[in-house]
Amino acid sequence: MCGITGWVAYDDDLTRHRDVVERMTATMALRGPDDAGVWIEPHAALGHRRLAVIDLAGGRQPMVEQTPAGAVAVVYSGEVYNFTELRAELTARGHRFRTSSDTEVVLRAYLQWGDRLAERLNGMFAFAVWDGRTQTLALVRDRLGVKPLYVFHTPGGVLFGSEPKAILANPLAPAVVDADGLRELAANTMAPGWALWRGMAEVPPGAVVTVDRAGARTRTYWRLEPREHPDDLGRTVERVRELLTDIVARQLVADVPRCVLLSGGLDSSAVTGLAARHLARDGERLRTFSVDFVAREETFRADEVRDTPDTPYIRDVVARVGSAHENVTLDPAPLADPAMRRAVIAARDMPIGFGEMDTSLLALFRAVRATSTVALSGESADEVFGGYRWMHDPASVGAATFPWLAFRSAMSGDRAAVLHPRLRSTLDLGGYLADQYAGAVAAVEHLPGADPFERRMREVTHLHLTRFVRMLLDRKDRVSMAVGLEVRVPFCDHRLADYVYNVPWALKTFDGREKSLLRHAAAHVLPPSARDRVKASYPSTQDPAYLLSLQQQAKEVLAEHDHPVFAVVDRDWLTAATALDPLTVPSDIRRGVDRVLDLYHWLDMYRPTLALD
Repeated sequence: MCGITGWVAYDDDLTRHRDVVERMTATMALRGPDDAGVWIEPHAALGHRRLAVIDLAGGRQPMVEQTPAGAVAVVYSGEVYNFTELRAELTARGHRFRTSSDTEVVLRAYLQWGDRLAERLNGMFAFAVWDGRTQTLALVRDRLGVKPLYVFHTPGGVLFGSEPKAILANPLAPAVVDADGLRELAANTMAPGWALWRGMAEVPPGAVVTVDRAGARTRTYWRLEPREHPDDLGRTVERVRELLTDIVARQLVADVPRCVLLSGGLDSSAVTGLAARHLARDGERLRTFSVDFVAREETFRADEVRDTPDTPYIRDVVARVGSAHENVTLDPAPLADPAMRRAVIAARDMPIGFGEMDTSLLALFRAVRATSTVALSGESADEVFGGYRWMHDPASVGAATFPWLAFRSAMSGDRAAVLHPRLRSTLDLGGYLADQYAGAVAAVEHLPGADPFERRMREVTHLHLTRFVRMLLDRKDRVSMAVGLEVRVPFCDHRLADYVYNVPWALKTFDGREKSLLRHAAAHVLPPSARDRVKASYPSTQDPAYLLSLQQQAKEVLAEHDHPVFAVVDRDWLTAATALDPLTVPSDIRRGVDRVLDLYHWLDMYRPTLALD
């Protein structure tokens, strides 16, 4: 896991701009604390920051192969989990390896198959290959978008980076945010290709972007496709179990300490049980980590997305698998510290407004990183197996919008309420949400003759696997990499996503509950409590002192009458929010205050030009 960046300029000699390339690379020092490298030739420059995970001595980058027709160089972030098989195949084809790293496998796979190597990779990755033989750049991103990759087109070529900050370090990329950028930031539909900064875009998941002197072209090498499901219930459960067992085993491969993030829910408990079982064969004890808040178990109150606290279930899983467990217990007060908020904003390059759900994640990852470099997570099981509450709520499923926005939670409510009235009119979030939803549903392919309910549930699943999951994956990547921690996501293996996507909804819920297939496929490694637990969201503090701190910070913002945040935010809304009783503030209002504070700090940190007219 690393940070990559680069610059292709057909109209310039980049050997004269090493200082700029080094600045671009240095912005991602937190992503790659172990090493740094820059490679430059006249029309291409590549930068890399390394977090060493496999072949600690031999995996340095940029990695270059000199050929008679020119150099071929790669910068690569992520992990390829089938690199051993690919290495054997390439060796049989005559390639000779100098290292044991998966980076060299990617490089030699490109030499063998060109950008068609993408179809052969199983993993989470974002990488760039400069082919000096043809003066061509290839940018490749994994199928579900686990690893980020951004691009900014210039008159003479292109800039790219794992994070926007790398691109913004180049003077060709001004830090401008316009109404289009703010519109998606406020709506949070995860529109394909969107980046907050004007002129910047994400490389789409499952795509290869090729850049040459003629311009840029995008090729989609993977997408969710409808297929008839061939298996009965018994074989389906068996196949899911086979896939998960293989996936977890592959994702435990590392030359550094690794662990599992355990919440006590079905998803992370399944990964924990499978990982512990696999490691026990070699006499190794699994490490696990969880996060909670001081006195949360004793003071817990059920809400719209959480029926129970995590701690009792975590204890049961740890007792079952015998892991070496550490519970990271957080005091809510430091989570409201503006320094923590600014650290998250710096990691994400934008003001998302998740508040203590992000700052607590950062605190957890810092604690994990003290002893582990790689962590496996249960992220994305809900998208794959159909675990969210709103996926089983008829009103949310039947609504003509994204189901997670129709369900009563912190994500619902009036998303435009915090905005300045003039900006609210300009952005027209209602119209934008309707357009994004219509486009997202139109992209779903169906099997001929599918009944209306099955068609709708395929749409709902597709929306989650192409939209909702990307919000969570981006959060996970950016916050974990801010502390140099590689978080792997077994449920994002494309083989599993492909297979389960085409399982009829009746089979996915065959026992009358959410995630039936996962529950039964992993039952052999789970205690009954975790196996039967209802979906609960990531923990959020219920301590009113946290909201009191937010309200006090908001009052301090209100005292800065000329701050540019009030070109975006409705001062009257914020004033009213600070006067509410912290014990009864609705969750969407609380998230609104978090969004305002994020905007305030982001404007101070990045000083963007706001082009909102």
